[in-house]
Amino acid sequence: MGAGVYTTGMTRGILIAGNESALSRAIETETAKRVGHFAVALIPNRLSEPPRSQVPAGGSRAGPADFARIPLEWNPGSPISARTLVLAAENRQERIDEAILICAPPSIRRSAAELPLPVIEILINDHIKSWFFLVRELAALFRSRQSGTLALVYTDINSGGEKDDAADLLGPSSLASFQALTRSLLASAFSEPYVTMGFSCSDAGNEAGFASFVLKLIDEGSKRNNGKLYKYGKLKLFK
Repeated sequence: MGAGVYTTGMTRGILIAGNESALSRAIETETAKRVGHFAVALIPNRLSEPPRSQVPAGGSRAGPADFARIPLEWNPGSPISARTLVLAAENRQERIDEAILICAPPSIRRSAAELPLPVIEILINDHIKSWFFLVRELAALFRSRQSGTLALVYTDINSGGEKDDAADLLGPSSLASFQALTRSLLASAFSEPYVTMGFSCSDAGNEAGFASFVLKLIDEGSKRNNGKLYKYGKLKLFK
């Protein structure tokens, strides 16, 4: 059966991986409308400053998505953990049909001279290397099965900041790495038996609309979407 194409009664195995953020929560909410359960692997927040668009402190976790989610442990900087994560997601759901990777790196505003070395190491391990490790395992799985959908999702929004704030040196670097990885995967998508799709959003504060847009296109399961980067924004332009 083709990647992402399902008949009535079939169970979809979905893995969502990324930061705890407003976007990841919106993706979870949309996913819960489609399946009874799904696996979630969050990048641990090991930094003092929260990710962009993070759920505010004290935010509620009482929606339908919370009862459907299967939380899985993930040490993002470890290739062994990436493999273990994929196996665990398969074991808990019987299969992985769709993997949705969401990049929302933390914003760390420090001058270059003041960047703590442990913070640099965490950013590289958790928010750069992690995606390569996880993509490798998912690609190997989907290739062996000759089917599957790999969706790479990110927001393309300036993190802002006050006039006198230090520049955010690490967050944009992590995001740029994810964007470059996405472009490379899309360029090579046509030689693979599974579907690879990219999604970016420039519409700040409309995570729900973006999430609905992402899941709708994943639902279609069409090979025509393979290798495409869809851009969502105020004008709802995409390609």
